[in-house]
Amino acid sequence: MASLAIETVHQENHDLERNGHAEKAQWVLNAPEPPSLWQELTGSVRETVLPHARRFPTVKDKGSLSKTVISFLHAIFPIFCWCRNYKATNFKNDLLAGLTLASLCIPQSIGYATLAKLDPQYGLYTSVIPPLIYAVMGTSRDLAIGPVAVVSLLLSSMIPKLEDPEANPILYRNLVLTTTFFAGIFQAAFGLFRLGFLVDFLSHAAIVGFVAGAAIVIGLQQMKGLLGITHFTNKTDVISVMEAIWRAVHHSWNPHNFILGCSFLAFILITRFVGRRNRKLFWLPAIAPLISVVLSTLLVYLTRADKHGVMIIKHIKKGLNPSSVHQLQFNNPHIGEVAKIGLIVAVVALTEAIAVGRSFASIKGYHINGNQEMVAIGFMNILGSFTSCYVATGSFSRSAVNFSAGCETAMSNIVMAITVIISLELFTRLLYYTPIAILAAIILSALPGLVDLHEAYNIWKIDKLDFLACAGAFIGVLFASVEIGLLAAVTISFVKIIIISIRPGAEVLGRLPEADIFCDVDQYPMAAKNPQVLIVRVKSGLLCFANANFVKEKIMKLATEEEEGSKGKRTIQFVILDMSNLMNIDVSGITSLVELHKNLASSGMELAITNPTWQVIHKLRVANFVTKIGGRVFLTIGEAVDACLGAKMAAV
Repeated sequence: MASLAIETVHQENHDLERNGHAEKAQWVLNAPEPPSLWQELTGSVRETVLPHARRFPTVKDKGSLSKTVISFLHAIFPIFCWCRNYKATNFKNDLLAGLTLASLCIPQSIGYATLAKLDPQYGLYTSVIPPLIYAVMGTSRDLAIGPVAVVSLLLSSMIPKLEDPEANPILYRNLVLTTTFFAGIFQAAFGLFRLGFLVDFLSHAAIVGFVAGAAIVIGLQQMKGLLGITHFTNKTDVISVMEAIWRAVHHSWNPHNFILGCSFLAFILITRFVGRRNRKLFWLPAIAPLISVVLSTLLVYLTRADKHGVMIIKHIKKGLNPSSVHQLQFNNPHIGEVAKIGLIVAVVALTEAIAVGRSFASIKGYHINGNQEMVAIGFMNILGSFTSCYVATGSFSRSAVNFSAGCETAMSNIVMAITVIISLELFTRLLYYTPIAILAAIILSALPGLVDLHEAYNIWKIDKLDFLACAGAFIGVLFASVEIGLLAAVTISFVKIIIISIRPGAEVLGRLPEADIFCDVDQYPMAAKNPQVLIVRVKSGLLCFANANFVKEKIMKLATEEEEGSKGKRTIQFVILDMSNLMNIDVSGITSLVELHKNLASSGMELAITNPTWQVIHKLRVANFVTKIGGRVFLTIGEAVDACLGAKMAAV
């Protein structure tokens, strides 16, 4: 009688547990319908057009339209947020940082303008309007805005294929300004329409390789100024540049330029070394380029070295940025190519600016809004193209100086811009005798920080396919062209995504000891497999036409291997498919699951699924797949195992 009572109690407990599993399974099966495609599209458009709508108080709620307008202005112009609490101590720090930044910015801007094959004043123009616009609309406190080496190289390597800067410098300049306009349009569109993911296609690994290759190309091109070469190649690949240098060394180079440039290059590098050894002297490497410009200009003026072959800048146009609205070339026959160059430059400039901004934001512990950054950078380049500026973005070297100088807000960019305005009005005449070799030395001094060997080694250790993208960008830029390098990097990144998507892995799960947790048995050797149940998890977020057949064959192979491992004895009764990773499924995916169910059934095994996501279970119900597998849908793997084994015991 006692044994009968105990058996009755066990049976009741088993029935209660089975009822509990059935109830939880109904939670999965009876979930409400997910949002339709139309609802998702309208919601996405609403979020795109009015991204801050939820933050804005309505007139009915607050009783004032002015509060709604103020909230909107705070979202679009972040300067209204931080200027309310701005204090004199903040301005003191920003003033010091801005002046330090200007001392580095002025010589660098002139150098980068010459790298972009533009007159020197265009570099200074680009350090006026864009920083002012960014200070009003940007969210980073540390980002220093202006011309940068990589963007200048992009422009000087791609636009000369459309127009020769030496034969027709005015038309070349107009095409650069038009490219700047298109770059700004693309950047603003990325932010307004939440398309920032497009920038992410240029991966971190690709950027590391691209920037390193570009740094070497930029360095080799500076040999023109450092050696005083008058005729130089317009090509950017390393072989063409080396051939041009080799020919010039045997014919037309000037040793005075080389000695002058190398002397001040050594001076700048030494001050940088001293500044790194002693943090209190952070200002020394920042003002070293300006000191080099002043001293070298005095030296050339006093010794009349320009009469002995030393190449000088000569005339820099005085005054503020002139309007360039009428110089934009929208009717040019090359407008399609110009727009394409604008897109490439826009992506590279955004990637650099956002990467630099985020790195300093993480150090200081604040957040930058990626989409707002894109809008700010886009609008500053659009307005910049109207005021004789070429493409501006965030500079890593100048941002590092800004950070080290103790900047508090974007006010340091405003201080820098005002300083450049004063220089344009008062000091351009004094730069007449500035040697071009000094500009080459300043650019060369900024390049070592662009070649990040340590990061490349880390990429190699972490992910070999990522390193392939890094190497592809580096080799492409170095031996072909900037466009080829970018194309190689993006292509390799896409191939990586495709390989991962069409050949996803599948892992066999086992239960961890003394826990109801199921993990990969290869990663956790202590996880125990049940000889009667095979639990499989697909390592993919999407089961679609591209990978459905591969996943089906992979699961069948795992089931067959388990059977073969049991020495011919048929032990596996159930295959449980964990769908917790699966975010969506298409018709091909459902068809492959139906075929998998049939193949398993013909081998004497039954299929069950666990924890399908909202979209997945909805589609499986509509396709009648749940009925085909006998309703074996469970909330957790543990419940699925218990239910399957319980059903087997009941059948016995």
